[in-house]
Amino acid sequence: MSRWKWVLIGLAVVLAGVVAWRLLAQRQGAAARGVGAGDAPVPVTVVSVEQKDVPVYLSALGTVQALNTVTINAQVSGQLKTINFKEGEEVKKGDLIAEIDPRTFQAALEQALAKKKQDEAQLSASRSTLARFEELIKQHFVAAQDLENQRQTVRQQEALVAADEAAVSSARTQLSFTRITAPIDGIAGIRGVDVGNLVSVNTGTGLVVLTQIHPLNVIFSLPEQNLDLVRARAGADPLPVTALDRSDSHEIAAGVLKVVDNQIDTTTGTVKLKAEFTNTANTLWPGQFVNVRVEVKTVKAGLVVPATAVQRGPDGSYAYVVQADNTVAMTPLQLGGEAGDNAMLIASGLKVGDKVVTEGQFRLKPGSKVQPLAPGQAAPQTSAEELARLKGKEPAQGQRRRRAGG
Repeated sequence: MSRWKWVLIGLAVVLAGVVAWRLLAQRQGAAARGVGAGDAPVPVTVVSVEQKDVPVYLSALGTVQALNTVTINAQVSGQLKTINFKEGEEVKKGDLIAEIDPRTFQAALEQALAKKKQDEAQLSASRSTLARFEELIKQHFVAAQDLENQRQTVRQQEALVAADEAAVSSARTQLSFTRITAPIDGIAGIRGVDVGNLVSVNTGTGLVVLTQIHPLNVIFSLPEQNLDLVRARAGADPLPVTALDRSDSHEIAAGVLKVVDNQIDTTTGTVKLKAEFTNTANTLWPGQFVNVRVEVKTVKAGLVVPATAVQRGPDGSYAYVVQADNTVAMTPLQLGGEAGDNAMLIASGLKVGDKVVTEGQFRLKPGSKVQPLAPGQAAPQTSAEELARLKGKEPAQGQRRRRAGG
């Protein structure tokens, strides 16, 4: 074999040795970094388990419903003369909504009154004749048949006057229908007819829709398994009901439970309920969707943790609990429901004073070393030596000299 071949073989062996050495050094560095990172405590926020009286709520999605909704229609036909409301404003019961031209109906009333007067005059004359016949019959100057005929005439004319009174009453009622008044207190919607149009009875378009919003109702449904809990409290004082916005971030209005429906919907397994709200500030509006929270009971001396402390896993809910040596243990939990805003009631798994992790759980596993921090407290900054150690490196010689020299 020539000398050049031996040289090439030697170079290949040296190159392979260098590559193997570099790979081994990288693996050792990675292992050192892993050990260093694993030894460093993980900064987490912890909160102690509290004990207090906790109201228990049931939550549902509800729909706001007006207490009364009335479509105002004309009860007589005619030309719309005036509109006396403003769209979107509140009107009171008895307020004038609109007026139809009353002249035709006024003339009909006057005609009915005149007819009544005419018949009353005839009745008066017939009664006078009847009185005279009754005197003359005693002297045998009038036949008995004539007297009876006169009595029948009086009865007929009395019936005519009674019919005239009914006609006058009907005409007066028709005239009153030309003044359209509000039957309830409510908010006026968008008007459906303009002034000058002819309106008639039983048309598809009403003049306006009045919606009563003081008070109003919220309709919602709960699962049938909650029915006994609701009925147990509903039999005493009315259950408090709170309406929250769609994001559950703040309370809109407070009311009380009014009605539990008399049957369960077999298709959904839910029961319908109705709550009433005074709505004095107009924070609720008919047709609006709101989140509903019903307070069904109060748990005395319940254990409460922030909702962020509760984690969900394949085996159920759990929380990381800080031990005496600043390691964490994954503790299974049994939840008792919501405990107000951003808090959970714990049925079992924790005790008073336990410290649970509320922030930083994604970096934890059972047995991890942690650095407990109070809510809002920032973790201390890591020194340069610590950062270098975590990365598997030593600080440069110049940096060590500078730190040593002050």
